[in-house]
Amino acid sequence: MKKLLTILMLLIAATAMQGQSVEVSSSIDTNYLLFGEQTQIHLKVRYQLAGKTVNLKFPQIIDTLSEFVEVIHTSPIDTSYPDKDDLTLVEQTQSITITSFDSGYYKLPPFLFMVEDDTLSTTEELFIDVQPVAVDTTKAIFDIKKPIEEPFSMIDWLKENWIWIVAILIVLIVIFVLIRYLKNRPQVVVEEAAPEIPIHVLALQRLEELREQKLWQSGKVKTYHSELSEILRSYLEDRYAMHALENTTDEIMQFLRFQPIQPDILVKLQQTLTLADLVKFAKEQPLAAENELSMLNAMEFINQTKLIVTAPEKHAE
Repeated sequence: MKKLLTILMLLIAATAMQGQSVEVSSSIDTNYLLFGEQTQIHLKVRYQLAGKTVNLKFPQIIDTLSEFVEVIHTSPIDTSYPDKDDLTLVEQTQSITITSFDSGYYKLPPFLFMVEDDTLSTTEELFIDVQPVAVDTTKAIFDIKKPIEEPFSMIDWLKENWIWIVAILIVLIVIFVLIRYLKNRPQVVVEEAAPEIPIHVLALQRLEELREQKLWQSGKVKTYHSELSEILRSYLEDRYAMHALENTTDEIMQFLRFQPIQPDILVKLQQTLTLADLVKFAKEQPLAAENELSMLNAMEFINQTKLIVTAPEKHAE
């Protein structure tokens, strides 16, 4: 029961301050430092808890206390109850680790604590005296001693370099096996590839084969114009790197207007493709002369737009 009452008193004490007496103090472990040495400043606040809530704030510590004094670390605020018989007496402490790399005598600014609307500062005036490290100039400066060399045996060398030795042996074995294989492998006779047939030659061959089938003469007008259109569109795809097989006639003509093609040749191509569309989709029945003209227009378009590749001249040695 007594333990429960103690815990209850602590919970009540966490939200209230008793009395108006707040003691603020600061101290430092040592005021005399050498370059780079560290010391700690200790902040302490004591107050009595009561029913009135008091908002107490510790100083806001940044990375420096002055131009030449740096803050290394700020500890969390530690709360304790120094009097076991009086749990309303609270003591809070915080440690600040500082250092300096410039010699001189430095006064530290006061630490400010906020209690309600009043500002309290430490009454102690803190300072540090930073001195450079003394150097004995009467003694000569010696070089760094060289490491002691121990006898190095072949076994030691093998222990350090065995990986490289194994790697070199593996490479030599691979080279030896490769040379033996290259010397003993059967000779492969590489036949020269047949020269690639130009796209315009293939297209003209297909047109000639189509003409020899005499499709429109035997009543297969739709088949004739469909194959004629397919031959032209395949040629356009290879010649101008376009999607002629998927594009409509209007899309093809729109694309070709930006190519270096004579206008009259473009007109003949458009007539041929348009007539093929009408036969295929509108069941157009062209005259015999129109059927033959489509073939002539297709051949003329291919001959006028064929890509001529000139072989490089061979210079006499």
